[in-house]
Amino acid sequence: MKYLHRICMTILAMLICSTVAFSEVKNPKREFRGAWIQAVNGQFLGMGEKDMKVYLTTMLNDLKKANVNAIIFQVRVEGDALYKSPYEPWSRYLTGTQGKNPGWDPLEFMVKEAHARSMELHAWINPYRAKTKGTRKLAEQHQISKHPERFIRYDEQLFFNPSLQSNRDWICTIVKDIVSRYDVDGLHIDDYFYPYPVGGKVFDDENDFRKDSRGIVDKGDWRRDNVNRLIWQMHKTVRETKPWVKFGVSPFGIYRNAASSPDGSDTKGLQSYDNLYADVLHWINEGWVDYCIPQVYWEIGHTAADYETLVKWWAQHASKRPLYIGQDVNRTVRAADLRNSNSHQQPAKFNLQRSLPAIQGSCLWDAASAAKNVGRYRDVLAQYYHSSPALMPKYKFIDNKAPKKVRGIKRIAAPDGDILVWLTPNKEKTKPMDKVVNYVVYCFAKGEKVNTENAANIVAITPNNYYRLPANAEGKFTYVVTSLDRMQNESKGKKIKVKF
Repeated sequence: MKYLHRICMTILAMLICSTVAFSEVKNPKREFRGAWIQAVNGQFLGMGEKDMKVYLTTMLNDLKKANVNAIIFQVRVEGDALYKSPYEPWSRYLTGTQGKNPGWDPLEFMVKEAHARSMELHAWINPYRAKTKGTRKLAEQHQISKHPERFIRYDEQLFFNPSLQSNRDWICTIVKDIVSRYDVDGLHIDDYFYPYPVGGKVFDDENDFRKDSRGIVDKGDWRRDNVNRLIWQMHKTVRETKPWVKFGVSPFGIYRNAASSPDGSDTKGLQSYDNLYADVLHWINEGWVDYCIPQVYWEIGHTAADYETLVKWWAQHASKRPLYIGQDVNRTVRAADLRNSNSHQQPAKFNLQRSLPAIQGSCLWDAASAAKNVGRYRDVLAQYYHSSPALMPKYKFIDNKAPKKVRGIKRIAAPDGDILVWLTPNKEKTKPMDKVVNYVVYCFAKGEKVNTENAANIVAITPNNYYRLPANAEGKFTYVVTSLDRMQNESKGKKIKVKF
């Protein structure tokens, strides 16, 4: 029955996505499968608490169908908060007015809902941006009211001055508050460091450079050092607050062009290092970030920023920390496959990504587009590239100690069908890092070798101490249950034989 199910799913994928060209790529057991949920696009404006909760849970349910296992949720857009902050005002991206209390806590809600679906929740903040162009009025609680000297205006926007230690301390106060009060799995920042350059506009930090250059001659090097200092301090803050929380960055997809550096990529676009002053490779090599998700949003064959060129470049240069690829869902489904005009580029991109061992997953921009199944993107994930659930990649440099295995597994009858139940591993002397938060359930047909390294045998990853057995199954099966700690280190398995 299990084998028949796999065959049917393969046929269904071919029928639903008949224009998509597949190749045989085995689903890995461990893979980061993230999705960004942003606030800055205003998608929550006009929603009350009830409507927004329905909207978000529907999105999570749709993403869960595609075995997405991590949500990156934007909680600080412009020196504000989509959570109950004692330091910064409520975001206007919730109510339309900065400082207006929406009456509930979206971050608290999302942590609970993501974990209920065995998804990680990473809190996403923008460190430097203090006002977007669309914001006309800032709340009295905003830091600009208390310390106007700490900000720089640029192109109708407002930025925390990156050169000031007082701002680095403030940003890390926000980080510590989020990480300490919420059960988040990660703290995430994206590509906004120094602002994207605008022709004819000057980011006015010349006096700061002259006043405190720290002996650095080149202004670009000085700006990069300012950002380096923040990244180091943020990572230190996260690690000291909760050592199991991961600190990740999602930089602009081009680090440097070959024209700027012999180690750069064969591209001709804006550069993270030279234009945004973000030396991402330095952070990776120094161990100041725990994962990296470059935003490689272009299509394969793009004349200035070819996806294939960039993905291979990042795989070659950024493998000292877990590397995932940021995927633009809409641009991918609009671009035709170069070898098959009847298909969009999703299969080619995933096949390329899976062929490079340094790349351990991807993240979808944006979550709403994936959930809405544009271009049948979610169908293809669910039925092919994410057809089996996946554990997170290992973070051995944080922790690699496996938890203890489950106890007392047994089958019990229930009014709506039999279930497997088990006991949590003994909690005595368990450190917070080693706390069991999820369980993996594997299923093997009679005569099938018990192999927990094959993702196809995973039938559930769940935070619950039970698993509902299928109602219409026939035959004999072996089920294996393992436990996962906060870093998704996996215990040894506990077996039980089940006859239907």
